[in-house]
Amino acid sequence: MTRKIAKRIGMAAGALIVLAQMAGPSAAQVPQSQIDRLGQDLTPLGAEKAGNGEGSIPAWTGGLSEPPAGLGFVAGEHYKDPFKSDPVLFTVTGVNAAQYDAALTPGQKAMLAQYPNYKLNVYQSRRTCANSEASYLQAKKNAQVGALAQGGNGVSGSVLTTPFPIPNNALEIAWNHLLRNRAFKIVAQSVNVAPTADGSYTPIVVQTDTIINYSNPAVTRTEELDNISVYILFNTIAPARSAGNVLLVHETLNQAKGARKAWQYSPGTRRVRRAPNIAYDNPGTNSDGLSTSDSFDMYNGAPDRYDWTVVGKSERFAVNNAYRMAEADVGYQDVVQPGHINQDLVRYERQRVWQIRASLRPQTRHIYQRRDLYLNEDSWSIVAGDLYDARGELWRVQESWSTVAYDVPVCENTGGVVYDLAVGRYLAGGLRSQEAAINYDAAELQLERYTPAEIRRIGVR
Repeated sequence: MTRKIAKRIGMAAGALIVLAQMAGPSAAQVPQSQIDRLGQDLTPLGAEKAGNGEGSIPAWTGGLSEPPAGLGFVAGEHYKDPFKSDPVLFTVTGVNAAQYDAALTPGQKAMLAQYPNYKLNVYQSRRTCANSEASYLQAKKNAQVGALAQGGNGVSGSVLTTPFPIPNNALEIAWNHLLRNRAFKIVAQSVNVAPTADGSYTPIVVQTDTIINYSNPAVTRTEELDNISVYILFNTIAPARSAGNVLLVHETLNQAKGARKAWQYSPGTRRVRRAPNIAYDNPGTNSDGLSTSDSFDMYNGAPDRYDWTVVGKSERFAVNNAYRMAEADVGYQDVVQPGHINQDLVRYERQRVWQIRASLRPQTRHIYQRRDLYLNEDSWSIVAGDLYDARGELWRVQESWSTVAYDVPVCENTGGVVYDLAVGRYLAGGLRSQEAAINYDAAELQLERYTPAEIRRIGVR
């Protein structure tokens, strides 16, 4: 990265993160002069509109807000790759990694060092993230009224989309990921795999029915949400020994007022039980112990066990426009390999990302002493994560697969992977090329279904 680019990124960080290193978790007033930049030199969600001046990162011109002409996309099918003919510009390997050192995360460097056949195929950067005009208008309102709750464990004022398009501190950036713009009602069926060292695996098929209360287009004030940001049902379909296990989660918006609630139905006991362990560093559901509950969707839940700081903004290689991962001709056996997934299916692009750091607070407990999280500037979605153990050594490496549902439109992580460097295994989740396409307009989902009594009915076989 040239000095010119580095200087400009540093200036942007100063403009966007108002008092970033001095501000505490409580909200700081965003000057109107900064808010007025949204939709001007900044995108409606707060990213820099301009490219990087060298051509490797283009200007944002609106993204993919509708199906590209000539693609032949039909609603109800998997999203087709608009950039299938793009050639690989270059490939980063363990041999030439030093040449690209500034654009690699520590996790990527570790993977390149540990696996001789691991690589990053880098393609033309395309800033495709797009959202609805309604979400853009609301983001500007959120910039005026969005505030962190007591201790930074919740958000008030904002609705629908990015709560802090011009953030004041790292906690606000974290909440931008947690409450990024998404569809209201979503049905998705996907597969988790946790291969053994030799690459063998049993696919775990899960249907996930989600009502994102925060994204309800009819809501205009935070108070209307009854402090619930998301209702989510995980229904395990296969294998047979796990089928019928159902997990229900009510995620709270202001966790200072009330913590997450979760219930689990087990067909073995035919009972619904409260599940308070679906949080923090307890093992993630269907993860074979390779991930934590709060690593689902890269990071989720209460941020109260960490101190959060802004590391800065930089240019990195990150996965983007990962349509290939969900194309019907890609079988799960094509994805899964010993050690790591098939990197020929993964599209990396040079992107500008915010890096924030979560450092474990004294007198609190978590298996990750530190988390370095990297967020795409256009979507505020976490695209990569480096997770450190109690000794301060890099332990696990996260990566998400970003795409744009261009008929909605919405930018989303449709799956991802976490690598455990210590045991040489990984968990890949969100595989869906052999499942039904995601339904981002699942009007049939009703709140009456998201109760402990209902999950027993759902789980009975």
